[in-house]
Amino acid sequence: MDMHIKDLRVLITAGANGIGRATALAFRAEGARVHICDVDEKAMAALTEFDPAITASFCDVSDRAQVADLFKAVEKQMGGLDCLINNAGIAGPTGRVDEITVEDWDQCIAIDLTGQFNCARLAVPMLKRSQNASMTNLSSQAGKHGFPLRSPYAAAKWGVIGFTKALSAELGEFGIRVNAICPGLVDGPRIQSVIANKARSLNVSHEDMTEHLFSGVSIKQFVDPHDIAKQIVFLASPYGKTISGQDVSICGDTRMLR
Repeated sequence: MDMHIKDLRVLITAGANGIGRATALAFRAEGARVHICDVDEKAMAALTEFDPAITASFCDVSDRAQVADLFKAVEKQMGGLDCLINNAGIAGPTGRVDEITVEDWDQCIAIDLTGQFNCARLAVPMLKRSQNASMTNLSSQAGKHGFPLRSPYAAAKWGVIGFTKALSAELGEFGIRVNAICPGLVDGPRIQSVIANKARSLNVSHEDMTEHLFSGVSIKQFVDPHDIAKQIVFLASPYGKTISGQDVSICGDTRMLR
C-alpha cells in the first residue's frame, strides 16, 4: 500500500534502536527523508551504514542545548520538518516509591516527559510550514494503567498522554495533528531488563514474572516493534489526516499492568 509520503521530512528521537529504528526503516521504505538522533553512537553508525540516506545527530533530549543543535541540523539537512516522532525514553528505576532515589526519578521524568517538550517546542514552528504536519509521542500502557514498582515511568507516560491531548487542541488550527502511541509489552532488551528487575524485587523467577505480567493481557505475546512502526507511518500519512488527540493502543488488549 502506497502511503503517499515520499520525501516527507521526519525526525525520530532515539531512532537507532528498537521502536525508533523500526520506525526509521518503515518511513524509508515509503520514500520519506529521515533524520534520527540518539545517544548510542555505535547504533547510529550501524543504521546510517545500513541506509546512508538516513542522517543522524548525537542528542540527549533532556539537554536543551543539544536539542537546539539537533533542530539546527534538521533544518540544514532537510530544509524543514513535516513529522516529529518523540520516541526517546528510558525504563527508569524499579522499586517501591520510598526506595527510589530522587536522582532516578528526575532522570526518568527529564527524558521521558520533559524531553518531549524540549523537542516539540522547537518542532512546532517548523511544522507550521508543512502541508502534512504531524507529531507522534510515544507513551505506554503504563500511561493508562498503574504499574507497580515503576512509578516514575508510569507518571511520565501518563504525562505524555496529557501533553499530547493539550497539543492536539492547541495546534489543530494550524493543521498539525498530534497523537500518542501506547505500546504494551514490546519485544526487546528493555522489557527483558524490566522483567528481570521486577523478578528480583519480588523474589520470583524470570519465567514466573513474565507469566504474571501477561496475566493482564488478552493476547499473550510481545508486541513487535515493526507493528508499532507501521501505525506511526499511517498516522503521518494523508490517510491519518483527521486523526488527532488520540492515545492509540498497540498492546494485545492490556487490561492491567502487574
